[in-house]
Amino acid sequence: MSVTASLWRDRLENLRSHKFFELIVIAIIIVSALLIGAKTYEESSHFEQVIYWLDWAVTFFFLIEIIIRIAAEKRTLDFFRRGWNLFDFVIVTASLIPIDDSQMVLLARLLRVLRVLRLVSMIPELRMLLTSLVKSLPRMGYVALIMFIIFYIYGAIGSFLFHDVDEKLWGNIALAMLTLFQVATFESWATAVLYPAMEHYPYSWIYFLSFIFLNAFIFLNMMIGIVLDVMQKETALQEIETGEGEAAEIHWLREHVERQQAQLDRIEAKLDRS
Repeated sequence: MSVTASLWRDRLENLRSHKFFELIVIAIIIVSALLIGAKTYEESSHFEQVIYWLDWAVTFFFLIEIIIRIAAEKRTLDFFRRGWNLFDFVIVTASLIPIDDSQMVLLARLLRVLRVLRLVSMIPELRMLLTSLVKSLPRMGYVALIMFIIFYIYGAIGSFLFHDVDEKLWGNIALAMLTLFQVATFESWATAVLYPAMEHYPYSWIYFLSFIFLNAFIFLNMMIGIVLDVMQKETALQEIETGEGEAAEIHWLREHVERQQAQLDRIEAKLDRS
């Protein structure tokens, strides 16, 4: 009995890891996304029944796929120890909520929208990007804190200087910070904010340009640098795990040198005892 179970598990593992099977899953995820988009058009009411059964067919496929992945594990709990597997399991099981005229219809539709996120779990490159973003959040938080302090200082100064120019933009510090956010995004900031202020205060361009220099050219680039640094480290870890790439070669050379050094140390110790 155990031999038969092991044989089936090996077959399911081969199926799960097969590239063609992964491509099929990705294709079904894309079909699921297209079905969600089709429901937003009024013309879809003519094909409501077809879309309904296609949606359930996609849900059934995802259910079978997640069962195959669980059954391919030697121990069922090993499947749930990986975060991406747990994410897929929650999305798939939540999609089983039926869509009807009940109060759960909105929740069910939202959960079906989240099925598109399964593309991230299926494509390693997307997983690496998202993992890098999550890992960079703590360091980005400090940069965001500094940016908030700069926004607060400039917002207070702007509300003191320009409250006579436009009360809607500079009436208080909260409005001033929202105005500065518009300046930071370069959204019509010159015509709507800079030029009206310069009509009353010709040297106000120093205020705006110094703010843009600090936020757009320094702090935002610091955030980009943090993400790129984390992505580089994640790429190196992935290369080491797969055994391919420059990082894997350097890691292998380091281990080889350490083994040679340990062997030389043992030979030297034997010679000393002799």
